[in-house]
Amino acid sequence: MDLIVGATGYVGTLLTKALVAEGRAVRALSRRPPRTGGEDSVESARGDVLKDEGLDAALEGCDVAYYLVHSMEAGAASFEARDRQAAANFAAACRRAGVERVVYLGGIEPSGPLSPHMRSRLEVERILMESVPGATGLRASIIVGAGSPSFRLMVRLIERIPVLPLPPWRIRRTQPIAERDVIRCLVRAPSIDDTAGRSIDLVGPDVLTYAEILRGIAAELEIDRPPVDLPIFTAPAFGVVAAAIADADADLVRALMGSLNADVLPRSDRAAEEMTEIFAVKPLAFSRAVRRALAEWERDEPLSAR
Repeated sequence: MDLIVGATGYVGTLLTKALVAEGRAVRALSRRPPRTGGEDSVESARGDVLKDEGLDAALEGCDVAYYLVHSMEAGAASFEARDRQAAANFAAACRRAGVERVVYLGGIEPSGPLSPHMRSRLEVERILMESVPGATGLRASIIVGAGSPSFRLMVRLIERIPVLPLPPWRIRRTQPIAERDVIRCLVRAPSIDDTAGRSIDLVGPDVLTYAEILRGIAAELEIDRPPVDLPIFTAPAFGVVAAAIADADADLVRALMGSLNADVLPRSDRAAEEMTEIFAVKPLAFSRAVRRALAEWERDEPLSAR
């Protein structure tokens, strides 16, 4: 039995479907389990990692636990403390239940100062891996997928602004990864002995600046947006404006923008090759990942730029 904590989120929803497709028994932990809907074969469990409620019952009979809980609220002190407490509660429950294979998805560490949200991601990984020796920490940068909050934000901004605003962080680099590849690595991680006790970066094959990422999305949308270099960038103000334009949550946008002032690159220059060696997943090129994401998006809702 695989337990997913955070099964109703973006990654959790996709992971649940992928595990069910593999024929694996899945249990989803939630504070308010849905009465109907979702995957028929998924067992629901009621619990709260922050209050340490229902965890022992949820972990009973499980040999794998996925921890996909992230706070995205504003206010560094409050959400960091909540993330820390929730992770510690869950790690303790895993030890009591004898669950040794815990898989956590966090973010790649930026080269510069850490934002509160990124600092919390890394702390959660540390807590889980120190408490559960067989745990695996997976780290990803921008996930390219129809439901990815960061990807959706960029698409909406490109669609709705007649120019392509490029703040000073346009020169910073990262390695976006296709949604498909992240899910495949998550699915396979618990069954691969070499992932136990390791923190592994998941990346696509292309090292891109943020300007190149935005231009690449615009090209796949087949729209022309003249670039405008912005010499000054005030993250809070830009976040509020971007959230309003994209109809997105302002706290979420500020959290996503927290690491834009530094490169977000893997710890190894061979990270993409190492991902293939470990997980047998050959990462999609950025352009192909964007094309797939936009095609999936359009199956559910129209893109106004098309």
